[in-house]
Amino acid sequence: MQTNAIDLTGRVAVVTGGAQGIGLSVGHRLLASGAKLVIWDINEARLAEAKAELSACGDVAVHTEQVDIADYGSIEAAVAGTLRAMRRIDILINNAAIVGPNATLANYPLDDWRQVIDVDVNGTFYCCRAVIPVMTEQKYGRIVNVASIAGKEGNPNASAYSTAKAAVIAMTKSLGKEVAMHDIAVNCVTPAVARTPGAMEQAPEHIAYMLGKIPRGRFLELNEAAAMIAWLVSEENSFTTGAVFDLSGGRATY
Repeated sequence: MQTNAIDLTGRVAVVTGGAQGIGLSVGHRLLASGAKLVIWDINEARLAEAKAELSACGDVAVHTEQVDIADYGSIEAAVAGTLRAMRRIDILINNAAIVGPNATLANYPLDDWRQVIDVDVNGTFYCCRAVIPVMTEQKYGRIVNVASIAGKEGNPNASAYSTAKAAVIAMTKSLGKEVAMHDIAVNCVTPAVARTPGAMEQAPEHIAYMLGKIPRGRFLELNEAAAMIAWLVSEENSFTTGAVFDLSGGRATY
């Protein structure tokens, strides 16, 4: 499929959870658009594999940082390491997340609930909190938070994930209004289910439920998510902020 040309020449882009799934696909698209890529991921082995894969695409700049986004100190260290290597941060894509188990709310394991909220909500907050001062000083920035259709509609037997992604949507709206005057755009996307490692670890009946809700009748392709995100983090997206962009294949039309 032919892709539209998006100019990110010279921009430094951080992608959390960028060693696999949507994050890795986004990395490929950003590099193809001329960006300098920084991947933050907790998995050291996958970081090395992703860097090798992305670097094989040509003369591209890929920097990696091993980061636990649920640990603010780890994020502070990653910001410092990124600035040492790249001098600036123009783009932040908050993609890292976990799904958690499939269970009813009444039976949801307490430790799993805390972990999902800590990674998906607090992790997104921590990354934004650490990077926003850098962007404010630059008077430029683009942030995309990867939420989920579950955050709009709520999936049964996935209350933690649905709650976390609803919080990410609200966080996007709040932050977008706070920093709009600094030429910083903050938007989010709400993907339907895609063939990512986390999504495919869920119960088969839950995957079938999510797929059955999509009028397009198929999974979201990773490159489709990357295409929308790449435009949202471009300079061309100069007015829209605090908005929610749907990637649900027609499941949600609001």
